[in-house]
Amino acid sequence: MQGTTLAVGILGCVLVLLLRLPYALAAYVTILVWYPNYLRVSIGTIDISAGRIVVTVLLLRCLCDKQICGKFSWSRLDTLVALSMVVYVGVYCITHHPLLDAVENRSGFLMDTWFSYLAARLILTNKWTLISFTKTAAIILTSLAILGVIESVTFWQPFLPLRRFRPWTTPAETYNVPGRWGFGRANGPFGHSILFGGCFVMFLPLIWALRHQRGHWGKLAYPLSAMAILGAISSMSSGPWGMLLVVVFCLFLEKYRRWTKVVLACLVVLCIFAEVGSNRPLYHVIFSYLNLTKGDWWQRAKLIDLAVERIDEWWLAGYGGNDPGWGRAFGKNQTDGNNEFLMAGVNYGMLGIVALCAVLVAAFRGLVRAFRETTDEELGSLYWAMGSTLVGVIALWQGVSFFGQMPALFYSVLGMIGASFRLGECGRLSCRSVLQNSNSNLALSWHIANSRSHRQSGK
Repeated sequence: MQGTTLAVGILGCVLVLLLRLPYALAAYVTILVWYPNYLRVSIGTIDISAGRIVVTVLLLRCLCDKQICGKFSWSRLDTLVALSMVVYVGVYCITHHPLLDAVENRSGFLMDTWFSYLAARLILTNKWTLISFTKTAAIILTSLAILGVIESVTFWQPFLPLRRFRPWTTPAETYNVPGRWGFGRANGPFGHSILFGGCFVMFLPLIWALRHQRGHWGKLAYPLSAMAILGAISSMSSGPWGMLLVVVFCLFLEKYRRWTKVVLACLVVLCIFAEVGSNRPLYHVIFSYLNLTKGDWWQRAKLIDLAVERIDEWWLAGYGGNDPGWGRAFGKNQTDGNNEFLMAGVNYGMLGIVALCAVLVAAFRGLVRAFRETTDEELGSLYWAMGSTLVGVIALWQGVSFFGQMPALFYSVLGMIGASFRLGECGRLSCRSVLQNSNSNLALSWHIANSRSHRQSGK
């Protein structure tokens, strides 16, 4: 499959070089969601995915364009994302040996995260590029959702046999997750059904925001959103289902956003009563009710217990890439780290958790400030949609840690958020320039008319 992976990477490179920038970014996302990340091109000890090849070419195209770089303005979110990369790379290289293997690993990590973030950050310079990208991504995800429904109903998984070509596993190592309630758990090109379903919910708010468009796109937003929901449901997993409930609640709250503070205050009070009334940690209560498909969410809560109990073992620099040994509490030899925040602590120590939380706080603050300042209803809905996506991702992180193509997708969305902070300002500047041009034209017209009247009076 190395030849196929290389061919897909080359085709993606051609597309991102020839297409207009928002569609070039959509082409990169297409490679991520439709081609398995575990199929690699091996060069010595280096394994390169098609997505990494494509995003490198896309970023180089952006950096070589002086017009694009001239519009770029550094923000606080950019600073915090860059500092988080320093933490993720620095701690990993210090705690992992040999150093050359650590450098190779972090190089691929940066392609998936930092490169994806910068590409989206540089490309989406105005509202129209963001909308154009969202429209294209909606069509891409709709076709993927159809595949998910087929997999769930027929139990046919066309990408499953390809897992034997993974360079880090034996040829015979494939697995199939059992179905639930008579339906199969759709995986698609993803490494796990939870990630497959979470991908749809991550983009659902942006697709829903298309309802403000005029013409057929405003009408298509409803069936496209329904298809994204079906794609999430086809995973038959509690993680995407819980994420879907959270995101739908956030989108519903947009219509009644004046009650947002009251709702948040009520949620805080309910959390206090739930913890006091149940006489157990709040996350145990929440996870017990998020267990929609009767899965093993008790294990998620137990992992947090173990992380708190053994904080003295990992707070400084994590476990240096070694298994923390928490799996023995569940009768397993290996720990299933299905919480993104815990995995940040296991891999990078407390500094990794702080870096991740700082990036999320900066993203939320930027969205809130931009939402309050804008007077454009369509742009405000996009801000609300991206905030809903962040809330949904945080909810999903309680049940799974991102791997495969999901980190690249998340950092692409994070780059969209970083680029969106100045969209309202760009709109105001555009309106101001139009107004100035209009005033200049009026002044010129008055001057011409005045000159004519003087000439006529002189005759």
